[in-house]
Amino acid sequence: MILNRRELLKTFLGAPFAVAACRETRSLRFPEGEIVGQNDSLGHVLREGRAFEVPSDNWKSVRVAIVGGGVAGLSAGWKLAKRGFNDFVILELEKETGGTSRSGEGQPVAYPWGAHYLPVPFQENAELISLIDEMELTEGRASDGSVIVKEQFLCREPEERVFYKGRWYEGLYLHAGDSVEDKRQFAEFQRQIDRWVSWHDAQEKRAFVVPVANCSSDVEATALDKISFSEWLRQNGFTSERLIWYCDYACRDDYGLKVEQTSAWAGLFYFCSRVRKSGDESQQFITFPEGNGRYVNYISSIVNEKILRSHMAASIVPTESGVDVISLADGELRGFHCKNVIYASPIFTAPYVIRGFREDPPFAAAEFHHNAWFVANLFLKDRPKPRFPRDFPLAWDNVLYESPSLGYVNATHQKGIDYGRTIWTYYYPMCHEENGRTKLFDYSWRELADVCLTDVARAHPDIHELCERIDIMRWGHAMISPRPNFIWSETRTKAQKPYRNIHFAHTDLSGIALFEEAFYHGLRAAKAISDG
Repeated sequence: MILNRRELLKTFLGAPFAVAACRETRSLRFPEGEIVGQNDSLGHVLREGRAFEVPSDNWKSVRVAIVGGGVAGLSAGWKLAKRGFNDFVILELEKETGGTSRSGEGQPVAYPWGAHYLPVPFQENAELISLIDEMELTEGRASDGSVIVKEQFLCREPEERVFYKGRWYEGLYLHAGDSVEDKRQFAEFQRQIDRWVSWHDAQEKRAFVVPVANCSSDVEATALDKISFSEWLRQNGFTSERLIWYCDYACRDDYGLKVEQTSAWAGLFYFCSRVRKSGDESQQFITFPEGNGRYVNYISSIVNEKILRSHMAASIVPTESGVDVISLADGELRGFHCKNVIYASPIFTAPYVIRGFREDPPFAAAEFHHNAWFVANLFLKDRPKPRFPRDFPLAWDNVLYESPSLGYVNATHQKGIDYGRTIWTYYYPMCHEENGRTKLFDYSWRELADVCLTDVARAHPDIHELCERIDIMRWGHAMISPRPNFIWSETRTKAQKPYRNIHFAHTDLSGIALFEEAFYHGLRAAKAISDG
């Protein structure tokens, strides 16, 4: 793909902004940097359908092989170890564990490569609370039984700001300049959210709660999955540009989808699932400079001796006595005779890896659609100068209203490092055009860095002078897409059942890509095997 700069910026940032950006005649300084992360070439070996012959002396026996070292796979290993079940290995394609929750080491702080927060879990989510207890993030329980997280781990103020027409404003919803009708619609939207937060079925189950497995399956709630979130907004008379932008941002933020691409059930889940009761604020965020990499690094340290990095599970073969797993590591084939397998990789890959799946599929794996992102970490030698003295100050999450990106997260915010060097993590979901995944891998580092710097420069014109380095990670299959008619589909239900001795465990199985969901499915699979 060969694009001139205007075409590139038009593709990513929109035609009007591209024209304006390309009118600049000044010479743009470019920092150093590179494409880092995912090994897409190894992953594509699976599509070739190769036959693998493992040398006889390269086989070993192990009770359980966990395929995938993301949050679900690591959580499965953590649970097995806690139960005293230690005859397992974790096979991870990459050199680093964690999937989209992984992080990097830098100065003055570490930084995320994907997920960067965890809402404080409700007290009903006992096992997730046991993890954060174990990590010494808590300091007891409140009188109502809710967990108390230590203050230093809760996102500090200011949490969020939004850039609009040359100024920064507090929060994510743009109140500045809103009309009477905007105010009315926003208040009505909040009433609708409160209604769904309060809603319970005949078994007292809520419509929206984490994990998804605990949500009501009552038809009144699940019918929302049959339409898009934009259609739900239209049906309820919501036409305010600001409100629609707010909902679209929510969908891009959690799902990498635009509001018209997202299931209405998933859209409402975003706003309702982390609210304890009607009228309450959403649960506070637990966050660290490295984001959810803190959890990955902790769990990895517990099961580290079980992790085999740079091991691609190339073939999984059910047998009469269990399952054989063949992995490719540094060009060498290795085999594992197993009793059980926990398949903690993206579900769409199952037909390429599991022998017999294509011929007699237990569920339609192709219905698990993923979306693509690129994430850039900008290493700054200093903070940009405020454009206006009364601008709302640099926050943890910094959103650009007129951009298709999600803006950036400030890694030093949580440490209270408010001056000098910092690292900003910029997120861009490829939901603006068809074949976003394919096109993403056609762009060079310089092209993606140009998009990032040009986008951020709309709020910080001095960003080119301040940025010393940009590293970029391309997530081809970043996370599951909760499109209409998927979350409450028969396919998702079937995929949670074992296929012979293979137990599936991945956030895909919830239809929602969250740490809590991956954790839940990892534990679910580990329990099924250790109880069996």
